[in-house]
Amino acid sequence: MSVKKKVLSVSLSSLMALGAITAVSMPVNAVGNGPNTGNGSIQTSILHTYDSMVDFLKTQDAKQDLLELEVIGQTVKGRDIHMAKYLSNPANPTILFLTQQHGNEQLTTEGALEFIKHLGTGKTKGVLDHVNVLIIPMLNADGAMGDVNFSLDDYLADGDRHLTRYNANNVDLNREHAKDIEDMEVEAKALYENVFEKYEIDYMIDLHHQGTLSETNGELVSGSILHPTNPDVNPEVLEGSKKLGSVVYNSLEPTGWGHIGKYNGGSGANIGRNGAALRYDISTLLFEMRGMSDHYYEPYALGQKSNGYLIKQTITTLDAAVRAISDGSIENADTSFWDTLPTQTNRQGEESDE
Repeated sequence: MSVKKKVLSVSLSSLMALGAITAVSMPVNAVGNGPNTGNGSIQTSILHTYDSMVDFLKTQDAKQDLLELEVIGQTVKGRDIHMAKYLSNPANPTILFLTQQHGNEQLTTEGALEFIKHLGTGKTKGVLDHVNVLIIPMLNADGAMGDVNFSLDDYLADGDRHLTRYNANNVDLNREHAKDIEDMEVEAKALYENVFEKYEIDYMIDLHHQGTLSETNGELVSGSILHPTNPDVNPEVLEGSKKLGSVVYNSLEPTGWGHIGKYNGGSGANIGRNGAALRYDISTLLFEMRGMSDHYYEPYALGQKSNGYLIKQTITTLDAAVRAISDGSIENADTSFWDTLPTQTNRQGEESDE
């Protein structure tokens, strides 16, 4: 294990000059391959805490007429689970963005928060008239705060806390999706009872992080995507999922800093993208960002110098999906790229981390 170095805390907002979602300046070594494992300190003090995230959401709620906050349930430790809602018309198609089922995968949360702020600007004028947007920016708040009933002493990050994949009961929330709802962990139960059962959701992007050493064609990926792979998923739902993947792929791959592979994931109904597609006919897409915010295994955690382009990748993904659904262009998305999209491999034999 490498010696950790303390670094000065910096504001994430300084990494993100949104503009039209194109203004972030990419570091030279964050093109395609991205920085190598451990480039920069693995630092948690620059990330939103649960409390600062709630403050952020409440501030945006006060500023944005179209935004409504809903508490969908509580975590094991009693933290409220918040959802940001933009519901302009019940007849509109609805997309759900879900982040931090795994508490140590937080840059997707940072991107989701910046996207919420972006939705309150004039840059999205008219877009929300034709699409409903639901955003859960931190499902596993206990894991994100390291407030769990097991030891995190061997975790790598510096900062004011550790972050862990599991909820407070040491359970992986992304393996709960085939259970009867009443038997789920409380965070997953809240998601099912108060989101999936309550709203008519057409699309979902489930945002995660993977390790740092996945590659295609000899290049480290910036992220990877996968549609539902359970054989019992409705073919129309699968086709919608592939179209959603096309929108995301074609928004990221041409950027020069994004390099997208096909994730090598399982077909079990207990995994979120499969479970939601099977139970509710939601067209789902898994998006696995490169590198985790904290871990006990060094090749899984990525230093903070990568934060800027990974946060930007999340914002670009969410923005492209919302716009394509709003203007209907998702219906014409070309799904043939899936036939040639390389399935990623791993330089050090990393296991699937979905």
